[in-house]
Amino acid sequence: MARITRKHFLTSGAAGIAASRMPGANAGQSTGRPKNVLFLLSDQHKPRALGLFGDPYARTPNLDVLARSGLCFEQAYCSNPVCTPSRASILTGLYTHNHRAYSNGTPWPFEIKTVAHHFSRAGYMSALIGKMHFVDAQTHGFDYRLDFNDWSQYLGPKTKLYADELSRPNSGSGLPQIDDLWRDYGDPWAGVRENDGRKGAVHIGRSSKIPERDHFESFVARETIRFLKNHSKKQPFFCISSYLKPHDPFMPAGRFARMFSPESIELPATFGKVDLANIPKEIRRRIESAGSTPELGDPAMAKLRLAMYYGNLAQMDDCVGQVLRALQEMDLEKDTIVLYSADHGEMGGEHGLWQKFVFYEPSVGVPLLLRVPGMTRPGERCAVPVSLVQLLPTLLELCGLPAPSGLDGSSLVPLVREPSRKVDATVYAEFALRSRNAKYMIRRGDWKYCFYVNDMPELYHLRDDPQEMRNLALLPERRGRAEEMKAQLFAWRMPPEL
Repeated sequence: MARITRKHFLTSGAAGIAASRMPGANAGQSTGRPKNVLFLLSDQHKPRALGLFGDPYARTPNLDVLARSGLCFEQAYCSNPVCTPSRASILTGLYTHNHRAYSNGTPWPFEIKTVAHHFSRAGYMSALIGKMHFVDAQTHGFDYRLDFNDWSQYLGPKTKLYADELSRPNSGSGLPQIDDLWRDYGDPWAGVRENDGRKGAVHIGRSSKIPERDHFESFVARETIRFLKNHSKKQPFFCISSYLKPHDPFMPAGRFARMFSPESIELPATFGKVDLANIPKEIRRRIESAGSTPELGDPAMAKLRLAMYYGNLAQMDDCVGQVLRALQEMDLEKDTIVLYSADHGEMGGEHGLWQKFVFYEPSVGVPLLLRVPGMTRPGERCAVPVSLVQLLPTLLELCGLPAPSGLDGSSLVPLVREPSRKVDATVYAEFALRSRNAKYMIRRGDWKYCFYVNDMPELYHLRDDPQEMRNLALLPERRGRAEEMKAQLFAWRMPPEL
C-alpha cells in the first residue's frame, strides 16, 4: 500500500487550498467560500433505529429532519463492528488491516494520517469535540480537541456519579479515556464506587443520577456550539461532534428514561428463535453465555434494557438537534456539509444478541445521513451498499480537495449526485484480526458471506431473509455461491490467521 510522505502531504495541502479558491470548485456553494464540514457521530446506533424507518420506539425527530433535508444511505456498513478499528477507518479511509488499529486496545499508528491532517493542511480549522477512542495521547491532526478528560474536569466531584454508573474502568466510555493512565497504579475509583447490585460489568439500565445539563452529550453539544460561535467566521472548519450515547451506560437523563415503558416494548421477532445448530460456535456461545449483562436472559430485563437504549438514543438526538439549530441560527447551513453516522450498530436482542462484534445487519450496519448544500435534494434515498471507509475521500472531493494515494475507500460523490444510479457495489468488513476468532465479511448484491477462521461460515440472502435466520452456507445447492463469495473475499484479503 502506498504511504503518504510529508512532501506529498504538503503538496496536497497547497493544491487543496488552491482548488478551494477556484470558481466552481465547491459545487452548490452559495457564498464562494470553501464548504465547512460538520460530522455528527454517535456510538452503537442500530441502523434502522430511526423514526424515518418506522421504528416504533425511535424518538429521533432531529435526525429525521436531517434525513428529509438531504440524502439517506439505506444500506451503510462499518468496516469493523467495534469502536476503535471502525473509527480509525472513518478517519483514515483505510480498512483495519491497513491502518493497524486492530482492537479497542491498539493505538493508531502515528504515520497513518487522518482526515484532520488533510483538512488542516488545506487551510481548514479541524476540531474534534467528544469521543474518538484514540487509546493514546496522540492528537491525530486535530487543531482543536475536547474529549472525556475535559468533561471530567467540567464535572468535578460529579465524576463519581459517572464512575458509579460505569462500575469499572472502561476507556470505551471514557473513564479512563486512555487505559495507560491507570495501568501503573491501578483504578483510583476501586473501593470508592457504590455497588448497585448488577450481576455483570454492564447495568441493564436505569435513569441517570447525573443532571441532564451535565451529561456527556450535553457537554459535547454545548462545546460544539461554542466552537461554531468562536471559529466559524474566521476560516472554513472541519468539525466532528461525537457523542457516546446510545452506547452504555444505558442511563439516560430522567425525562428520556421516562419516555419508554418497558412493559410496552416488544422483543425482536428473532429473540430466542435462532437454530443454534446452524450457526458458528462463536455466535452460539454469545447467545448462550451470560456475557456482560447476565440479567438479559430474562425477557422482562431485556425489555428494560431496550427501553433505556431508546432513551439514550432520544437524548443523543435531542443534543444533535441543539447543534443543528445553532448551525441554522448562525446562518451557516448554506456553507456547511452535514453528515451523521455511527461507528457501528447494536444487536438490541436480535438473535438473542446484544452490543456489536458480529456481522449481522443490526451490528455491522450503521445509519448514514448526508446534506450537501446545492447538491443533495430533500428526502432522497440511496439503496446501494456503501462503507464508512468511503467517507474520507467523499468529504475531500465535496470540498474540492485532493485525496491522497493509497486509500481503500472510493468517493461516494457519484452516488450523492445520482442516488438512484445502478452500481455493482461490494462491501467488506473484518473483526478480531490477528486472533483465533478472526472473521471477515463480504456483501455483494443481496448476498452476504461471512468467513470464520476457526468456525462455520455463514451465507445469507438478504432480500429473501432480511433477518438472517437461514444460514445457507452448508446447503449443497448453495455451495457454489458460497465458494464464489469466499474466493472474492480472499482476493480482497487472504486471512493471514489461516
